[in-house]
Amino acid sequence: MQSARADIFKILREDILRLQGLRFADNVELNETLGPIADAFPNRSFPIGSVHEFLSPCAENLAATSGFLCGLLSTLIGNDGAVLWISSSRKLFPPGLKNFSIDPGKFVFIDTNKEKEILWAIDESLKCGALAAVVGELNDLSFTASRRLQLAVEKSHVTGFILNNNQRLSTTACVSRWKISSLSSEKLDELPGVAFAKWRVELQRIRNGKPGTWDVQWTDKGFQQAQRELVMSFLEIQKKAG
Repeated sequence: MQSARADIFKILREDILRLQGLRFADNVELNETLGPIADAFPNRSFPIGSVHEFLSPCAENLAATSGFLCGLLSTLIGNDGAVLWISSSRKLFPPGLKNFSIDPGKFVFIDTNKEKEILWAIDESLKCGALAAVVGELNDLSFTASRRLQLAVEKSHVTGFILNNNQRLSTTACVSRWKISSLSSEKLDELPGVAFAKWRVELQRIRNGKPGTWDVQWTDKGFQQAQRELVMSFLEIQKKAG
């Protein structure tokens, strides 16, 4: 009886989320790639067909966000997906996409200097169901504009990522709000050179989910809890045990 009631509640919750315009990835590999971050999302599933806002007020945040997004997109686009990247000052280095197992040929870049043209291009691109994702860099994102973008993806089921370069926070209709900061990579087996890319991921807002902060690094298995954070967790467990 309790099991049947739990199943009914689960179905009702999923129906409510769909009525709110949320869709979730049924790609098991994508959800597994998220590592500890997956716990923040309803049903532990990343919301696709939605618009996600990333705060990038400075060049350091923009670089960190671009790297984190590449890790996310590497699984989201799958084998046949394509990504449109729209900006006025593209900093992404296409050959670097191979570090995330992404074929640079899957990315199409649109560069324009006018903010209105960027917003228009993002809006029109999000209506194209043939795309897996659209990434747009903006200097500002109003609530009205974000609501229009969200309505577009609810019809096309394309996933949108907005890199908001404005230092002032404003209310938006985006499903989530993130801030990504880079962290120093750690030596791998005491070998010289750069190790796994590492970030501090702040999920400041997520509709029907649980915001949180994680230190993660990119590996061949996706996002994983950073090594130093794993050590600290182990020490805390030891301390509590005795």
